[in-house]
Amino acid sequence: MKFKLSVGPAALVTAAFIGPGTLTLCIMAGVQHGYSLLWAMLLSTFITIFIQNTAARIAWTTRKGLAKSSLDQVSSPVLKLCLAALLIAAIFIGNAAYEAGNLSGALLGLKGLLGTTTFTVYGVDVLPLLLGAVVAYLLLKGDLKWLKHLLVAIVVLMSISFLITAALTQPKLWEVLQGLFVPRINTDELLTIIGLLGTTVVPYNLFLHAAMVAESPNLPFKELQRDTLIAVGLGGVISLCIIIAAASIQGNSLANAADLGEALNPLYGSAAPVLMQFGFFAAGLTSALTAPMAAAFVVAECFQLSTKNWGYRITALLVLLVGIGFTLWGVVPLEIIRFAQIANGLLLPVIGLLLLFTVNNSSLMKGTKPSALQNSFFVFIELFFIFLGVKSLGLLF
Repeated sequence: MKFKLSVGPAALVTAAFIGPGTLTLCIMAGVQHGYSLLWAMLLSTFITIFIQNTAARIAWTTRKGLAKSSLDQVSSPVLKLCLAALLIAAIFIGNAAYEAGNLSGALLGLKGLLGTTTFTVYGVDVLPLLLGAVVAYLLLKGDLKWLKHLLVAIVVLMSISFLITAALTQPKLWEVLQGLFVPRINTDELLTIIGLLGTTVVPYNLFLHAAMVAESPNLPFKELQRDTLIAVGLGGVISLCIIIAAASIQGNSLANAADLGEALNPLYGSAAPVLMQFGFFAAGLTSALTAPMAAAFVVAECFQLSTKNWGYRITALLVLLVGIGFTLWGVVPLEIIRFAQIANGLLLPVIGLLLLFTVNNSSLMKGTKPSALQNSFFVFIELFFIFLGVKSLGLLF
């Protein structure tokens, strides 16, 4: 039997959620709580696999993106317009905000690798402009298949980087296993748990995944399921490796992956900061590409535009330009990223209900419906989303 290596639609999900926000939160989880929150990251990964598969199932059955499928369920023109406006506002504005963090994270890693804090011409730091130009070129190239393979290559290199970094810390296996399979929730850990959930189950990734499935050839659904399991599972492994690496210096005051690399330097040698800096650069670059794509997909579906239409490309460029603007302005993204990730956790109950109603719409899903067990698990996930949302509101306000 031949083994066929292929790159499926879910590859972009991994490229999207392993961004600077994920790295920052995983570092915080490891430094502040050691191995004790590994279970939360593992649970988040399983939930992400399930919910991304649900979005893929909707797109595979309807041959439409998630935004289009959602709009098709609304008969009233006024309500449909309101829903379209809500989707565009949530995904476009949200991703534009994230883009500044994505670019800043990529620049943080790149400057660490280059050994410089600025690269100025006539007093202007041109690295943000150069990086933005590279991202713009890749977005405008218009070849989704080529771009997907490029992102996968970067994710694989990033995975190797973080796996080696985690291995260098020589973690204690028993403590890691306890952290993975013995859940505990303390009050001071709750916001971090919500953040870890929000950094994996990201609403815009659902729209991105569904759009890529709708754009893909007629793949068998079992192949799409396997694709999601492998791609999202790899993202979970990367996140766990970051927590494990950060846990080796629990109690230190760190802000990002570059700081973690420098903190590991005296213990594990000069390779650690280089690996972490490359990982941070790769994470920022992949997310800087996928965030504009997701926003553009949603806008294109709402206005029934082709991905080859300039409306799609202009939307992606606008998201990128907002990110470049904030980066040049010098906005420090770390606390903004953390708050945005927590806000994602608060928005998840709404997204979960949307998916639950859509996948159980027999006419839209052409007679196919989830099993009772799948619906039960979905209801459990939705209740979990609501619980975390209520608790986080209580803690934040």
